[in-house]
Amino acid sequence: MTAATTAHPTTPDRSSTTRALTACGVVAGPLFVASVLAQMAVRAAFDPVRHPLSLLSLGPAGWVQVTTFVVCGILATAGAVGLRRVLVGQPAGTWGPILFGVYGVGLVWGGVFPADPAFGFPPGTPDGAPAELSWHGVLHGIAPAAAGIALIAACFVFARRYVRRGERGWAAYCLAAVVADVALTAGSFVGPDYRLMLAGGALVWIWAAVVTAHERRS
Repeated sequence: MTAATTAHPTTPDRSSTTRALTACGVVAGPLFVASVLAQMAVRAAFDPVRHPLSLLSLGPAGWVQVTTFVVCGILATAGAVGLRRVLVGQPAGTWGPILFGVYGVGLVWGGVFPADPAFGFPPGTPDGAPAELSWHGVLHGIAPAAAGIALIAACFVFARRYVRRGERGWAAYCLAAVVADVALTAGSFVGPDYRLMLAGGALVWIWAAVVTAHERRS
């Protein structure tokens, strides 16, 4: 018997370390949503209709959102590592954790590189979009796109996993999360109304947490 066979490389890891890592993934999305909603409630100058959530990183209290981006991103990335251990050798065992990891790194990226002031926020900023993006504003723009696309792709990856496992209710949940996120995000540009974009994002962030919790218990 070879060393590789002895080690059972495709056996899911259920160690306490793995459970702690996946717990991080369960916490990441809900914590991010809760922090954003709390900040919106107390920062009077912030208008969730006109202002994307990234602008919460600016101004005297901006450190709260920066911390939220970084901490939740680290938690999501740790959750992806734990999920990889749980799903090793199974459908979605490769791409699922990779895509969740991209989501986590995207959150950290969004905190490290802040958005540019816009639409009158922080107070004193000229109304409307910035005339010219800064280098960090350009880099910040990569974060939501990368994280959003990664989670949408992950929905399809896990839907396929659940179809193969006969868990059709979970497969339907994955596809419903995609449809709702895309529809709400598209609708946010019609108004525009950034609350719809936040709602779409929240749905897939919570979806990632729910899926991680489901795989953690399985």
